Amino acid sequence: MAITRRTFLAASAATAAAGTTVGGALAASASSSTTATPVASPPGDVVGKITVGYQGWFAAPGDGSPINVWWHWSQNNSQPPSPTNTTIYSWPDMREYTTSFQTAYQNLGNGQPAKLFSSYTQQTVDTHFRWMQEHGCDTAALQRFNPTGGEGPTRDAMAAKVRQAAEQFGRKFYIMYDATAWTNMQPEMKADWTNKMKAYTASPAYAKQNGKPVVCIWGFGFNEANKAWPASVCLDVVNWFKGQGCYVIGGVPTHWRPGNEDSRAGYLDVYHAFNMISPWMVGRISDVAGADHYYNNVNQQDQADCNAFGIDYQPCVIPGDLQSGHRRHGDLMWRQFYNLKRVGVQGMYISMFDEYNEANQIAKTAETAAWVPVGSGLRALDEDGTACSSDYYLRLTNDGGRMLKGEIPVTATRPTQPMPNQGTGGVIFYQHIDYGGAAGQTLAKGNYTRAQLQAAGVQDNWASSVRIPAGWTVTIFAEDNFTGQSWTRTADTANFVGLSPNANDQLTSCRIQ
Repeated sequence: MAITRRTFLAASAATAAAGTTVGGALAASASSSTTATPVASPPGDVVGKITVGYQGWFAAPGDGSPINVWWHWSQNNSQPPSPTNTTIYSWPDMREYTTSFQTAYQNLGNGQPAKLFSSYTQQTVDTHFRWMQEHGCDTAALQRFNPTGGEGPTRDAMAAKVRQAAEQFGRKFYIMYDATAWTNMQPEMKADWTNKMKAYTASPAYAKQNGKPVVCIWGFGFNEANKAWPASVCLDVVNWFKGQGCYVIGGVPTHWRPGNEDSRAGYLDVYHAFNMISPWMVGRISDVAGADHYYNNVNQQDQADCNAFGIDYQPCVIPGDLQSGHRRHGDLMWRQFYNLKRVGVQGMYISMFDEYNEANQIAKTAETAAWVPVGSGLRALDEDGTACSSDYYLRLTNDGGRMLKGEIPVTATRPTQPMPNQGTGGVIFYQHIDYGGAAGQTLAKGNYTRAQLQAAGVQDNWASSVRIPAGWTVTIFAEDNFTGQSWTRTADTANFVGLSPNANDQLTSCRIQ
């Protein structure tokens, strides 16, 4: 059965909505918020960066994985996922995966078969890391649950696949241990790092902060039965990793400072031993008012405490539970970016990149009912009536990261449009079909050579789709200076592959009239 982090959610959300979270304890802890000392660390691979949580935990029979089951897709993972045998709450946009596996769901609304990907397929991981590269996700935190059981060989293989993709696409990655339900955690986590995971720090893509390899431990101090290690055991593990020369992040409870609600009491010394603190937020907020409540009553006080103890602060940002209707077509996520930038946080952790199990993924997701299995009950991105492109939350993350880094002004107004520019002001070429991937600049009427297109962000032999304003004509040429094979388009074209002849990745120059 899949392990998720859907615990203590209703109580936390209800408390936040009531505006009473930890009351005076927070105020007392935050008394020094206006006299904060400088933060501990300069920019590195996690400080000043956008980190995404990467599960990489999906598999399917026949994908070549050691586990060889419908891992994290089905409750009964020996049987294909279906509406009555599923662990997911969102459906991925499958258009860019070259390998997929047939499920027991009905066909999609557009009649296509309902298939799903496997994380074990290298092209899947490569696709995900390409999306990260295209959308400003700097670092991926690879989740690693207890590897000593039957999942171990597959998780070991996933670490190698992530390393390969991170190196290929210029991303950083680090190991993020999830200690949930890991009974013999203390010696086994140390042994796993020493004997297996430490070797990955030799990769040029392995994340470093303050010159040290980054490792994260998620789960210490949570007030849950499957995370019941004594504070002394947790502190020993944190200090052991620090003794190994690591920069150690703590994935800690939301209410780590006062030590109540989702946190056990008496763990503050454990939390303060981390180099960076990253409190969990999935399930804690469901609207902008909730985000503002945490800004006023939790985030600022967390930052003050971290400053006082020389600890970096990396709060979570969530897109919101799509299936529960929390996303507000990006307003919830943007409000968090805005609030946390105002707090002055050292980094942000996106929860999560690919966790379709909790409907909190930013990875490409079904846009409309046409891309969701009929009868599944799963919501698409347009669930609130606002059309959103499948890559919308990737694009939103990119803009949030730009605001974090000071590349765009701090603004409460979400700058990211749910659907890409439809071409009303000019022609826009896109890197992938269906207006996906990176987009070039909006092009006015005129003639564009290879060099001029490249200056506008349209690389040679790169474009796969185009938006064209009504009444305009675009002539695409396969060679520079308006020579070679040509194609003439007078309307939006979602897939150059379907043109005759195939125009995919052929654009070198063009005329726009």
